[in-house]
Amino acid sequence: MNLGRPVEVLLVEDNPSDIYLITSVLGIGSSPKHLSTVEDGESAIEFLERKGKYRSVPVPQLILLDLRLPKVDGHEVLAYVKSSPRLRRIPVVVLSSSGQESDVNGAYDLRANCYMTKPIDLDDYFDMVRQIDDYWLTQVGLC
Repeated sequence: MNLGRPVEVLLVEDNPSDIYLITSVLGIGSSPKHLSTVEDGESAIEFLERKGKYRSVPVPQLILLDLRLPKVDGHEVLAYVKSSPRLRRIPVVVLSSSGQESDVNGAYDLRANCYMTKPIDLDDYFDMVRQIDDYWLTQVGLC
């Protein structure tokens, strides 16, 4: 457990509206957190490798990952995280607009910890992010 220290969260999302909604709701959540955001899969891998401009970033304790990303897609980022001995214990919550069975099964095959379909309704979207805050950032013991 973090014992009052902020939880390090990496949001990998290319949609500015989703970034705004997620960061806004997480910002008012009950648990202390530090949120870093990258907008494509290539930057996510560089962030996780702590390369280039990401040399001194914190190692995330939770990753919120969109699947449909430019440059390197979310499936590849997920596979990278879960195949790395250094990163594989970091929980990855997949947030996707797709509820297709192939996307859900594909994410779980790559060892996603959770798959959530982004709701269209704004209130439902806020509820989803609050659920992430309540469960993953408050109740679960993160590395």
